[in-house]
Amino acid sequence: MSKKDKYRGKDFIRQMIHHDIDQGVNDGRLATRFPPEPNGYLHIGHALSIYINFGIAEEFDAPCYLRFDDTNPAKESDEYVNSIMEDVKWLGFDWGNNLAHASDYFESIHEFAIELIEKDLAFVDSQTSEEIRNTRGTLNSPGIESPYRNRSVSENLGLFNRMKNGEFENGEHVLRAKIDMSSPNINLRDPVIYRILNLEHQRTGKTWCIYPMYDFAHTLSDAIEGTTHSLCTLEFEDHRPLYEWFLDNLNLSTRPRQIEFSRLNVEHTITSKRKLGELVDSGDVSGWDDPRMPTISGLRKRGYPASALREFCKRVGITKKDKSIEMSLLESTVREELDATCNRVMAIMNPLKVTIKNYPDGESETLEASNHPKKKEMGIREMSFGKNILIEKDDFMESPEEDFYRLSPGAEVRLRYAYIIKCEEIIKDEDGEIIELICSYDPDTKSGVGKSKKKVKSAIHWVSADHSITGKVRLFETLYSDPSPDSDSPLNPNSKIEIDEAQFEQSLSNAKIGSRFQFERSGYFILDEIEDEKLSFNRIVTLKDTWAKIQKKKK
Repeated sequence: MSKKDKYRGKDFIRQMIHHDIDQGVNDGRLATRFPPEPNGYLHIGHALSIYINFGIAEEFDAPCYLRFDDTNPAKESDEYVNSIMEDVKWLGFDWGNNLAHASDYFESIHEFAIELIEKDLAFVDSQTSEEIRNTRGTLNSPGIESPYRNRSVSENLGLFNRMKNGEFENGEHVLRAKIDMSSPNINLRDPVIYRILNLEHQRTGKTWCIYPMYDFAHTLSDAIEGTTHSLCTLEFEDHRPLYEWFLDNLNLSTRPRQIEFSRLNVEHTITSKRKLGELVDSGDVSGWDDPRMPTISGLRKRGYPASALREFCKRVGITKKDKSIEMSLLESTVREELDATCNRVMAIMNPLKVTIKNYPDGESETLEASNHPKKKEMGIREMSFGKNILIEKDDFMESPEEDFYRLSPGAEVRLRYAYIIKCEEIIKDEDGEIIELICSYDPDTKSGVGKSKKKVKSAIHWVSADHSITGKVRLFETLYSDPSPDSDSPLNPNSKIEIDEAQFEQSLSNAKIGSRFQFERSGYFILDEIEDEKLSFNRIVTLKDTWAKIQKKKK
């Protein structure tokens, strides 16, 4: 079998992994890792990295490390660590015994830094950060070597040891790799690999006052724990030569292979943890888990199923080309999952009272409604019907347009699972607002009883005014209307709409927090909380693709 046939149908990452295993690279082992920095909550872009790293490891029955890159105590906290662990578990992945922190390896990383100094491949630079930045050069011009670049090995060892012992202030010295200040790749122009930070670390306390930089710590952590394939996003492609330089010049038992793929960008979202943190700090959102946020915890609170997010990552796939995924793909994936699993119920967001004048006073009856139109095994529920019901105000039009087939003066419409009614009279308040409809019903048109000869063009949903439950509904949209927002883009003023007096059918009185439902003709919702016996629902997604319509109108 040719290599082409052997790897047919596999993405380029899996092709590379299969090739390395077949060639016996790293003894034919596979080990991946997901290495988040605990300086914020994970967002939807991280979901793809989690899916790829843990998913590929599962396929090969190999370990995947969850490793926290905790090398900057100025921005890290246990809150972020705990949220990341919760997100990975919620997505359905398990690191088993392979939980690690870069801080676990601080001693070894320090020893590797000494090894570079002893090989005259690293030096202590006493320039200020501004001086280092100004002498780094540009894409079109080489950098300038530090005046401290040719310090002796013994002097560098002595200074580095004094840095470690806390004899200097922040920024007074740094340790730089000695590579090539004229390299066309700026990452190879004597990068800083250690800096002084006189801060207490959340795990190591005051043991260290020097901390390795990301590129150095990341490479060595991969090698130390035995990672064979370092799968990361395309912004690290230019860092790969530095990654390999460290591997080439240090005595390491494992040589990981870095492979880059395109990051996941979704329209109408920002996935910079720094910018998302600014939204939290400014109070524009209620927190990292605000249902409008593109964080994994925000999507979870909004009601997105983990299985739908995994399916979305599968559909996005693995590519080398940067791309922005349409919001409609994400929402349609979520919608498909919910359509198959959610019970149908009826809820009225903007109620209009309807009195059925020919229904007997003081009487009511119990009607049966299907929990799912395509799945009889999901059962039925009971609904009370009587003289007083509530419908959506939008389902009535006093002067109907030509294609309006719902309720209007003299017109008939079917109440879902119930009867056909006819509007006989409109009652308005002193301001001219419609506050009540007087209707009649045809008792011979009961849903599910025989076949009524009377036909109408549409059915509307309703709830019993005497048996409904009052609750709250939050309607969410994306934080940004702009499909390609930046930090200066205005927030969507309609990203959150709260309805305090929504009316739900009585079957929801037994609903549990976290339960998802389709509110017929309204969308998919999750029960977020119950406070003082009052239900509060978050809308997960609408029933139809509104984003495609918006884009079509723009064209």
